[in-house]
Amino acid sequence: MSNWPDTRILDLLGIDLPIIQAPMAGATTAAMVIAACQAGALGSMPAATLSIEQLREALTTIRHASARPINVNFFCHQPPEADEARDRRWKALLEPYYRELGADFEAPTPVSDRASFNDAACRVVEEFRPEVVSFHFGLPETSLLDRVKATGARVLSSATTVEEAVWLEQHGCDAIIAMGSEAGGHRGLFLSDDLNTQIGLFALLPQIVDAVKVPVIAAGGVGDARGIVAAFALGASAVQIGTAYLFTPEATVSASHHRALRHAQASETALTNLFTGRPARGIVNRVMRELGAINPAAPAFPRAGGALMPLKAKDEAGFSNLWSGQALRLGKDMTTYDLTRELAEQTLAKLK
Repeated sequence: MSNWPDTRILDLLGIDLPIIQAPMAGATTAAMVIAACQAGALGSMPAATLSIEQLREALTTIRHASARPINVNFFCHQPPEADEARDRRWKALLEPYYRELGADFEAPTPVSDRASFNDAACRVVEEFRPEVVSFHFGLPETSLLDRVKATGARVLSSATTVEEAVWLEQHGCDAIIAMGSEAGGHRGLFLSDDLNTQIGLFALLPQIVDAVKVPVIAAGGVGDARGIVAAFALGASAVQIGTAYLFTPEATVSASHHRALRHAQASETALTNLFTGRPARGIVNRVMRELGAINPAAPAFPRAGGALMPLKAKDEAGFSNLWSGQALRLGKDMTTYDLTRELAEQTLAKLK
């Protein structure tokens, strides 16, 4: 396929289509990445919930199946200081649910964790040399970022405000993902934790395009060809799509998540900090309705999820994170390869 209105991302990343399959921790599989790559998009493997051994295994599988460029995504948050008093208050707030569901309140609280980019992860990058490395929550420390760049990888990161986009460009990003508030999963905010700063993609995107010189990738609320065309009209060089790929057979989602994606309305998603301690958009369920989607009692990221794990085991639909963006009603049940090709073909037809 050719005749794209902006080829900067294609040239920068060495891909055929200006589509990035979003790295969705817990849902993205090596099979999804391979299929996205084979379709001509940039397949993205998330590392935040994987051990180093699991990450190496996934990348080995991907590299054996495809020689196409790939993206490996890492979180780069600062691990929180231990706060046992806050952890106890949070679990106490959940105690009525433990009693109702028959979960053992006195048992040790499971550990909820997300890996932050470190030396061990950087060694994996140096070993596998992915063509693209992307980050969430800013960028890692300079010494690690320099090592990533030394492999030849292009570096991407998410910006939820114009200020974050400018900061990312100044600190070495080769392209910036403009993440509108419609996007599912964790917000990429890192210069402020004020949710009032978070705005929709179509307000955010042109302002970021005007503020930086590097190519900009649109993310959030893009689920079909109409959204891709609109993103190009506002200055994007590519789109990053997540929720639409959750409908593919290559996605790993629970039965409850699968059902919610196919029946919830766009108005039934909300930003919540209950499941990890950082704001993330998901489909509203029981615990979000009853405790409030944003609750100040939730421990700092990523510790909040531990106390919810025994409840999730008893009632998955009511107490697990059901990540989704606002464009979920545009989702179709089709393979990753077919979805990617259809998006590209329909977009080009509308651009003629």
